[in-house]
Amino acid sequence: MKRPTRTEARNARAAAGFLVPFLALFLLCFIAPIGYAIYQSLLKVERTGPLGLGGRTNEVWAGFSNYTHALEDERFINGFGRVLLFGAVQIPVMIIFATALALLLEAASARWVGFFRTAFFLPYGIPGVIASILWGFLYVPGISPLVEMADSAGWQVEFLARDTVLWSIANIVTWQFTGYNMLVLIAQLKAISEELYEAARIDGANAWQIARHIKLPLIRPALVLTTVFSIIGTLQLFAEPMVLRPLGTSIDSGYTPNLHAYNQAFTSNNQHIAAAEAVLLALVACVLSFGFLRLVGRGPRDGRDGK
Repeated sequence: MKRPTRTEARNARAAAGFLVPFLALFLLCFIAPIGYAIYQSLLKVERTGPLGLGGRTNEVWAGFSNYTHALEDERFINGFGRVLLFGAVQIPVMIIFATALALLLEAASARWVGFFRTAFFLPYGIPGVIASILWGFLYVPGISPLVEMADSAGWQVEFLARDTVLWSIANIVTWQFTGYNMLVLIAQLKAISEELYEAARIDGANAWQIARHIKLPLIRPALVLTTVFSIIGTLQLFAEPMVLRPLGTSIDSGYTPNLHAYNQAFTSNNQHIAAAEAVLLALVACVLSFGFLRLVGRGPRDGRDGK
C-alpha cells in the first residue's frame, strides 16, 4: 500500500481541521438533543410516600410505556388526524398558488415584477405569532370588518367555530408561506436556459405550452422540495392554534400534536410523555417526507414522460 506524500497528509489534516468544528456543532446542536429526547422518553417519574404523594421523586426506567400512553391518548391521536387533514388540503392549495405566482411573475410580459415579488414574499417576514394575532383581529366577531361585511350581506360567518377554525388556520399558513415557496420556484425558473424558450417559440409553442411542457417539468425538483418542507411544517403546526386558542372554545390543549406535547410538558408536568410524543412526531415527519420523496422518485425516466 502506497504511503501518502507530505502534501497529501497536509491536505488531509487541513480537511480534518475544517471538518471537526462542523462535526462538533452537529453533534452538540443536532444529535445530542435528539438523543436526550429519546432518553427522556424512556424514563418515568416514581413518587414515594403514601399514595405516591411523598416529597421525593425518582426517575426510573419506563421502557416504551410512555409511547404506549401517548398512542392511547385520544386527543393526541385526534391531533395527528387533524394536521394530516390540514396538510392534505392546505399543502396542494399553497403549492398551486405559489407555482401560479412564480409562472406569472416570470412571464415575458410581466410588469412591476420586483414590486409584486416583494409584496408576495413580505408575509413570510412576519413571525407566525404576529401573523396569527393580526388575523385574529379579522376573525373575532365585534372587531372584525370581515364579519361585519358578511353580516351586512346576510351571511353568518364564524371563523373560529369548531367546523371552520382549522381552515382559518390554513388561511394564515397559506398567506404566510406562499410567497416563500414562490421565491424557491422562481429561483429554479431562473436556472432554465433561455435557449429552450426560444427553440419552443420557433417551433410555434405559445406561453401556456411553454409553461406546461418546459417550465413545470424543469421546476419539478423545486416543487418536491417545497412540498417536503410543507409536510414537515404542517406536522410542526403550533403557533397559530396557540395564539387563537384564547379567542374561542374550538381549540383545546390537544388540537395539534405539538400543542398536546407542549401542554403535557409545561402544564401537566409530564415531560417524559411529552418527549415520547415529540419522538413520535419526528418519526411521522420522517416517514411522510421520505415516503413522499420515494413516491415522486418513481416517475417516468429516460425521457419517456407522457409516452
